[in-house]
Amino acid sequence: MMTTITKEDIQRFEKEIADIFATGAIRAPVHLRSGREDQLIEIFKAIGPDDYVFGYWDSHELALLKGVPYEVLKQAVVDGKSISLCFPEYKVLCSGIAGSLMGAATGVAWALKRQNKPGKAYLFCGDMSAETGSFHEAVKYAVNYDLPVKFVVCDNGVSVMTNTREVWGCNDPWFKNTKYADKIIYFKYTNGYPHSGLGKLIKF
Repeated sequence: MMTTITKEDIQRFEKEIADIFATGAIRAPVHLRSGREDQLIEIFKAIGPDDYVFGYWDSHELALLKGVPYEVLKQAVVDGKSISLCFPEYKVLCSGIAGSLMGAATGVAWALKRQNKPGKAYLFCGDMSAETGSFHEAVKYAVNYDLPVKFVVCDNGVSVMTNTREVWGCNDPWFKNTKYADKIIYFKYTNGYPHSGLGKLIKF
């Protein structure tokens, strides 16, 4: 499916949400992202209406690219649902809990294969989430049973504010040059926003 959402659309959405958040009108955490628009647009060229998209607290871009209408998504964020965006009708399911959806995405892929249904599951996460045990277990299970799922690791080099490479003790993710890499789409980017919010105190 060729997405009609452009890089400029994504950037405009994040800027609009940032401006609203700065007024204190959004009474919940917001995680903004920039710098990975081109990579996500390229990945979504292969994602169609039968595919499921799983994301975490930074999933505005994913929802837009999967077809959630701009104003519908904006209202959900303004209503305080930025970190847990769920639009079942568009097969978009998100959670603010790290590691909570890796098994769910694998389970959906298992069901799709067992029931001989079209579609794949796509799980989007960060570089440090990809270090969790739940990620490793999900990828291992998906590889062993050849499930229709892709794990997309968006590496911005930090876990909140901790340097990823210092934590890893090496420059490369654990799955590089392993048999698990075939199930994983990996790219690096630099986020133009702080991990959460705007980098300054907002009084709700």
